[in-house]
Amino acid sequence: MSQEGYVEVNGGRIWYEVYGSGTKPPVLLLHGGPGGTSFGFEPLKELGYDGPIIFWDQLGSGRSSALTDTTLMTIENYVDQVERLREHLKLEDFVLYGHSWGTMLGMDYYLSYPDEVKAIIFSSPLFSTDSWIADADTLIATLPDSIQHIIRHHESMGTYEDPEYQEATKLYYSLYVTRKERPRVDRSHLNLVSGSNVYLYMWGPSEFTSTGTLRNYDRLEYLPTIKVPVLMMTGEYDEARPSTVRHYASMVPNAKFEVIPDAAHSTLNDNKKATLKVVREFLELLKM
Repeated sequence: MSQEGYVEVNGGRIWYEVYGSGTKPPVLLLHGGPGGTSFGFEPLKELGYDGPIIFWDQLGSGRSSALTDTTLMTIENYVDQVERLREHLKLEDFVLYGHSWGTMLGMDYYLSYPDEVKAIIFSSPLFSTDSWIADADTLIATLPDSIQHIIRHHESMGTYEDPEYQEATKLYYSLYVTRKERPRVDRSHLNLVSGSNVYLYMWGPSEFTSTGTLRNYDRLEYLPTIKVPVLMMTGEYDEARPSTVRHYASMVPNAKFEVIPDAAHSTLNDNKKATLKVVREFLELLKM
């Protein structure tokens, strides 16, 4: 059972779907990107959760309105979208579940509206862009010397569209972003909006190169202030490196830390069974 709709926000409207129902706290999903979609969360429909799960596409991507106004491509505006959706659905004491960029958004939402959040799942989190880039440099160093040279050369030249750079990026992604091929689904009938312009403006040309407005993002000092139950999980081969995420978890009072084996950044894609188990166990621990 699901219910779909749209909510008017600053700059357009956002699409949402409330999947399932029950007595457990609602789970509000924050997808990656920026400029990604909620499709990566689809395996959560197999969670068997006794409560509503809210899927939605952030402004500028997926089934939501396109976004070309860069003045609206701010983390503050995306936090406002979360709050507009929460108000529309009358959510209280809900679980925030963010992945990748969604953890940045989730962190900033919690800092603005701590009383609304019952618990947080930070999946493959980013709380410091400097730390993320340092981890990326560590992973790039595992690539063949020729590939490292290509990446560094085109970064220095700013020639990110060069086919050589694009091929090097694909190799990195196949190791540390998505290790297993994604299911092929025909979504041509949905007239989806591409959020690549949002990604480029806010983040940059690739996962390991940040040139956008999020380059100086850092919320490490706020991790110890989180007062709700937290699950931090990441993939065994994730670009959000396990050692870094373990450190983040150590900064949050009583946070639970889990590594999803045989998975890169796309944990729900690479190891759906293990990811669902970890999420399910965390949600079952929450008191009503």
